[in-house]
Amino acid sequence: MGEIAKKWYVIRVAGGKETKAKEYIEKEISRLGLNDYVSQILIPTEKAYTSRNGKKVSVDKIFIPGYIFIEAALTGELQHVIRDIPNVAGFLSEKIIDKGSKDRIPTPEPIPLRESEVNRILRKTDELNDQEEVNVTPFVLGETVKVIDGPFNGFVGTVDDILEAKKKLKVVVKIFGRKTILELNFVQVVKE
Repeated sequence: MGEIAKKWYVIRVAGGKETKAKEYIEKEISRLGLNDYVSQILIPTEKAYTSRNGKKVSVDKIFIPGYIFIEAALTGELQHVIRDIPNVAGFLSEKIIDKGSKDRIPTPEPIPLRESEVNRILRKTDELNDQEEVNVTPFVLGETVKVIDGPFNGFVGTVDDILEAKKKLKVVVKIFGRKTILELNFVQVVKE
């Protein structure tokens, strides 16, 4: 049997439920034995870094929320299987205007993405995942910050110097009435 021609399509899903919808789609396709018709399912994400409990944590942030991309040969059966999955609102499609019978409501046909659109999305995904760490909360000289980690937890001070290469700040705080400079990691402080 020859290779089945596949194209990229966009699936609309409930916001914040992209990962769950992808899991449901993968399970249902596998259960029904339709794996030959689907090459890949993609949720475009980027790496972001944030602070939780004083620790630097890497999170995957979805940069096109509410949408999943699928490379598939949409047979009639596969199309209906995907539409019936929880959290899926349907495919991105053109509206069909049927001037014929009023008894039949036509289902819009999914529109495949152009090759240039697919390449741009895949390139953007690769670029965002290959990027160096992106500081989620950049600091400014003279800005007031609060220490949230370490022996000086709870102290409030001002940013005196920013050491970008080391991802550290020099913060001036008052300890026993005297100004003291602390060198802290970005994740050890929050904006006041």
